[in-house]
Amino acid sequence: MITTRAPLRIPLGGGGTDLPSYYENYGGFILSAGIDKYVYIQLNTLKVENFIRVKYARTERVDSPGAIQHPLLRESLIHAGITGGIEIGAMSDVPGRTGMGSSGSFTVALLAALQEHKREQLSRHELAEQANYIEGVRASQPVGKHDHYLAAFGGLTCLDIDRDGTVVVSPLEVSVHVLEELRNSILLFFTGIERESFDILSQQERDTRGGKAEVVESLHEVKRLGYEIKSALEGGELDRFGHLLHEHWTAKKRRSDSMTRPEIDAWYEAGLQSGALGGKLMGAGGGGFLMFFCPAQHRGQLRRRMAAEGLREMNFQFDMAGVKLLMNA
Repeated sequence: MITTRAPLRIPLGGGGTDLPSYYENYGGFILSAGIDKYVYIQLNTLKVENFIRVKYARTERVDSPGAIQHPLLRESLIHAGITGGIEIGAMSDVPGRTGMGSSGSFTVALLAALQEHKREQLSRHELAEQANYIEGVRASQPVGKHDHYLAAFGGLTCLDIDRDGTVVVSPLEVSVHVLEELRNSILLFFTGIERESFDILSQQERDTRGGKAEVVESLHEVKRLGYEIKSALEGGELDRFGHLLHEHWTAKKRRSDSMTRPEIDAWYEAGLQSGALGGKLMGAGGGGFLMFFCPAQHRGQLRRRMAAEGLREMNFQFDMAGVKLLMNA
């Protein structure tokens, strides 16, 4: 039995500039943090039978990987050359379609389990690139580099993406004190709204490739703010980070009418009125988790206000390990 896990993530700056339609023309930049909420994969080699069984929200038993309905499972097994005699189960600490990068974490954890099964050694960089290829090319999903690299590396991580798709990974240079205060200052609330990111991201890809001015300018602004956020955090200027986060969300909303909803805007304004300096929705937008940056003296007020609005808080720690083999027995 092989068990692997890969962390989910919370984006801090540059979101959307990791998609090919943008970075192929301008280069991209992402600043993001892995958190201690995970996607888990369990893989078992069948001793006698030669079928394939996969378990996620549903269970499939098939005779060949090409018959699997789940696109990421199907394409990962085909890519890995698995023909049968295997059982795979998937679990997650957080529901999918909530902006935490769960499909990227799923694919990275799955490939890590398959490489262990095949007794192969892949670097974290290779795992991230293969996962991105499987999801973006083989499964034809509109994805960028962000989710796969954060699932592979974890930590507070900067991704500089060249126009040819090459990714340079570097850690955010912050002190232990700043790291702890940042974690305490970020509050996550579940809106209860699950959404598919595909429509939003597909529209962004079409608009960017078509040169739609407001979308491209929004992405330019988000990238610029991403670099400013990096500078603020590395300088220990946490309140400045909070204000920049608000600017980042304002710029991001200009990309699509589907980025937010009236109830989300109302919750966000309630958060600002309760002492938060800034915030954003996780991932592509439209639902999922709402993140706020809030100084210590206002956190109790913010928590009470969000609870009154019916939003549940999710506590977290940063994950510094990235994808991990938990068991091979």
